[in-house]
Amino acid sequence: MAQRAVWLVSHEPGTPLCGTVRFSRRFPTVEKRAKVFNGTSYVPIPEDGPFLKSLLFELRLLDEDKDFMESRDSCSRINKTSVYGLKVGGEELWPVVAFLKNGIVYACVPLVEQTLSPRPALISISAISQGFELLFGIQDFLYSSQRMDTELNTKLSQLPDLLLQACPFGTVLDANLQNSLDSINFASVTHPQKQPAWKAGTYKGKPQVSISITEKVKSMQYDKQDIADTWQVVGTVTCKVPVPPILGFYQIKEEEAQLKITVNLKLHESVKNNFEFCEAHIPFYNRGPITHVEYKVSFGQLEVFREKSLLIWIIGQKFPKSMEISLSGTITFGAKSHDKQPFDHICIAGTAYLKLHFRILDYTLTGCYADQHSVQVFASGKPKISTHRKLISSDYYIWNSKAPAPVTYGSLLLWTHCDAFDFV
Repeated sequence: MAQRAVWLVSHEPGTPLCGTVRFSRRFPTVEKRAKVFNGTSYVPIPEDGPFLKSLLFELRLLDEDKDFMESRDSCSRINKTSVYGLKVGGEELWPVVAFLKNGIVYACVPLVEQTLSPRPALISISAISQGFELLFGIQDFLYSSQRMDTELNTKLSQLPDLLLQACPFGTVLDANLQNSLDSINFASVTHPQKQPAWKAGTYKGKPQVSISITEKVKSMQYDKQDIADTWQVVGTVTCKVPVPPILGFYQIKEEEAQLKITVNLKLHESVKNNFEFCEAHIPFYNRGPITHVEYKVSFGQLEVFREKSLLIWIIGQKFPKSMEISLSGTITFGAKSHDKQPFDHICIAGTAYLKLHFRILDYTLTGCYADQHSVQVFASGKPKISTHRKLISSDYYIWNSKAPAPVTYGSLLLWTHCDAFDFV
């Protein structure tokens, strides 16, 4: 049970249109449901102007419509239910619930959850009684006290916020609009906010705007004179950084069932030495499980995942003062099991790699940031504005310097992304 649209029309005899639409509210989500339920018999909700003219004609409220008209006043059109069919644009919009009270025409279009041809019985459309309930609730709210034009205008201006609470998405939850008054702040009535269709209620609390800038790093480094280490910055803002944040050297020497590895990492002096986390993953997917490891690290700690044939070098939140760290060691592998061991098409033979994972808060390689003092919000009230930025590694590879370089990986990719959350 839901309503497709609601109108309040003031009847003004002697004026060119004999009336004015004082309030109208459409429910787009209900309208989409009407298209599905009504099928080929679906008639869209008209604009306020055509609806006003057709409604006043059907209710015999136009000055020139006092004479008998067969299409409206014949015995076959006698109406005792306040439910009408309005001729709009060559089609008939039905059912329309409408009645006149105190110079105001209250009208709504209930949702019919079935085809309209043949026309179903009114008693089978539960949304009609719900429509009456809503219109009577609006009437009681507008005239709950002695009528004054200024008071009526104030209450009409409060209707959009009240319907968000009492009739979200066109479904009547509480037809007594007085119950919603205490939970709504009408301080900004003179500057109404544009409410998104998906948001059923108004924002409660201090308005705020959050802006986030994120950069993701992809790096390919080979330590070869004939192959250049490459990188770039792409995304919403496209630009190029002079160096990758962490320079690396990775080398493997194979001796029978053992591998000797050497890793050197250096944090560039321009990069903020304050990580949320930083770790290096060294996979050996195409070999057997790790059976023995002898290693030496100058900084951080090494974790061994034997069954996964993976080493994780946990560097931590800061590089040492020298900005350089190293790892060396010898790794022994057991027999390879094809059923359990994962296979990586890149990590084959000499094409081994080390992959870095890190995050630095409040820092970007490009220097991009959001100036909260320059953010302009065109809405009532003064919002709280907060900005965030972070540098995140993404596909940051350092290849084995003794291996031929894979042609499919050849850049450090830094993705810059800014999310601005809508202020409502």
